[in-house]
Amino acid sequence: MTDHPLDSLYATLLARRGADPGKSYTAKLLAMGPERIAKKVGEEGVETALAGACGTAEELVAESADLLYHLALLWAACGVAPDAVWQALEARTGRSGLEEKASRPKQ
Repeated sequence: MTDHPLDSLYATLLARRGADPGKSYTAKLLAMGPERIAKKVGEEGVETALAGACGTAEELVAESADLLYHLALLWAACGVAPDAVWQALEARTGRSGLEEKASRPKQ
């Protein structure tokens, strides 16, 4: 792992596995499973979007931090390491966003 703040957060989240859910919000969410964590990611995503659209910069910062926390927790719950995400982003570097989207399989 690198010294990226999200890598550090991810390591902390992994360390909280098995902690007492009565004393750790992270442990509580991990015990609830990926479905509950995914719901929190959705909720935080909406709150972040609303803060960006009609909130203050401070609200956007706070909601962004909440969103990144819950996203990293979802990665941890699903066994996805941040490095896999960084590699996916790196693979897109230098490509047009339109080109990259067009290359994805149709669903």
